[in-house]
Amino acid sequence: MQITDLAAEQKILPVLRLGFRPFFLAGALFSMVALLLWGAMLSGYITFQPYGGGLWWHIHEMLFGFGCAIVAGFLLTAIQNWTGVRGISGLPLLGLFMLWLAGRIALFLPSLLNDHVIMLIDLSFLPVVAYVLAKPLLKIKQYRNLFFVPLLVLFTVANIEMHLAKLGLANMTVHQTAYASVMLMVFLMSVMAGRVVPMFTANGTKTAKVLPLPWLEKLATGSLGVITLLLLIQPLFSAPKAVFGILFILAACCQAIRWCRWKPWITLGVPLLWSIHGSLFFIWAGLFTVGMSYFINVPIVSHLWHFITIGGMGGLILAMISRVSLGHTGRMLQQPKAMFVAFFSIFMAVIIRVIGPIFWMQYYIIFINLSIVFWLIAFGLFAYHYAPMLFKARQDGRPG
Repeated sequence: MQITDLAAEQKILPVLRLGFRPFFLAGALFSMVALLLWGAMLSGYITFQPYGGGLWWHIHEMLFGFGCAIVAGFLLTAIQNWTGVRGISGLPLLGLFMLWLAGRIALFLPSLLNDHVIMLIDLSFLPVVAYVLAKPLLKIKQYRNLFFVPLLVLFTVANIEMHLAKLGLANMTVHQTAYASVMLMVFLMSVMAGRVVPMFTANGTKTAKVLPLPWLEKLATGSLGVITLLLLIQPLFSAPKAVFGILFILAACCQAIRWCRWKPWITLGVPLLWSIHGSLFFIWAGLFTVGMSYFINVPIVSHLWHFITIGGMGGLILAMISRVSLGHTGRMLQQPKAMFVAFFSIFMAVIIRVIGPIFWMQYYIIFINLSIVFWLIAFGLFAYHYAPMLFKARQDGRPG
């Protein structure tokens, strides 16, 4: 169904006409601010400590501040396409955005706000997004996409666990809760990739669409789901390390086979495509190396997780918001030329962040800061080139 209420649309500021507009831009800008502050904390340039301390705040905000803002923007935009019902816009969208922003601000005010108040403000965003998504899906009985609502509930559970770990009330470390949250994000990305990447690749390269293998899709996503659930229930039940190692390697192999079937080599001339396939490579490569770490002694396992978080999560987010923003502002799927540099920079960021400290640990802080610089280049170029699009009405005159 096409949304055609143009009269009502014109009374709303363009940036508030659909969820992707404020959340994609604010998420990108916030990631830059968060990493600048993290680098400054590590380097000793600032002594201010946010709620949870520097490390907890860095992990939490890159997942639930940056990552979940992008997830919200994507789902709040997709719901309109799925249902034909007008997506949240105007003042309700502004209110939802302010709720997300309040969570970011609250974490900077540990001296003014009680821990439980900060926790409540931060945790309120995702359940509201889930409600906004569930309402139209239930109304028209589109149960296939209702899957994303309980997924947002699980993100809330993971967020609760991070807060409980910070307060010392959960039988989990901060890193354990973070890994559960990362795998939940990977699970979501795997589902979305399976839905759209074959179509994007076929359309962008003028080739036949690769049809999914049902058994492979179930095994690829199912193995990720099992890992995620095992990580989430660690306060109650802890699986043996070998089980995690096997599951991670199985998930990596399934993702790698799926990736190869999608023929990433045919996308090398299309930046909006090779950026997606490159990010998916870092996801399965990261899963494999993390899986091997359960069998081989690795000095600092968190380095390996950055294959997934920077190259996989960060790279796929950058690629997808660049593409979605073009399509939903009524433009041709041709990214600004500088985005080639942005996509290249995000991959440089992950290589430097992971490989550098493994071989030259004495320069650990330098490698982190250099990785941050490449992230800033990547998302800075997105913000610079896409902000004007996100603040203007669609070029084709349609709503959204």
